Amino acid sequence: MPLVPGRRWIQEKGKTMIDHVNLNVRDWTASRAFYAQALAVLGYDVVKEWDGAASGFGRDGQPSFFIERRDPVSTGIHVAFTADDRATVDAFHAAAIAAGGTDNGAPGIRWYHPNYYGAFVLDPDGNNVEAVCHHG
Repeated sequence: MPLVPGRRWIQEKGKTMIDHVNLNVRDWTASRAFYAQALAVLGYDVVKEWDGAASGFGRDGQPSFFIERRDPVSTGIHVAFTADDRATVDAFHAAAIAAGGTDNGAPGIRWYHPNYYGAFVLDPDGNNVEAVCHHG
């Protein structure tokens, strides 16, 4: 049983609880490079940018994840991005490590539910960034 009953229905109907997330970062250039490489395998690109200090990542021209050079810096945040399949979770983990992230949990099944397959990496500011797939 999934942790969130109805999750698939919500995703199919295009409704989500969160519209967007913004992280304050210490070094915008380093964070932008990290997220651009790590999120590319999930199909996310930089779709908005402001004065070399903020970037919005998303799909189809619609940003939903933002980073911005601003104090106080966000640390200890956990953000999970949806992956289409387990191979994409694996690819995310490899790309995020190659981009300078720190391993915080290799790809694999988690105890949360039988099909929860996730991988965790710490970003340049120590935020826990995850890619997750909820099916086998």
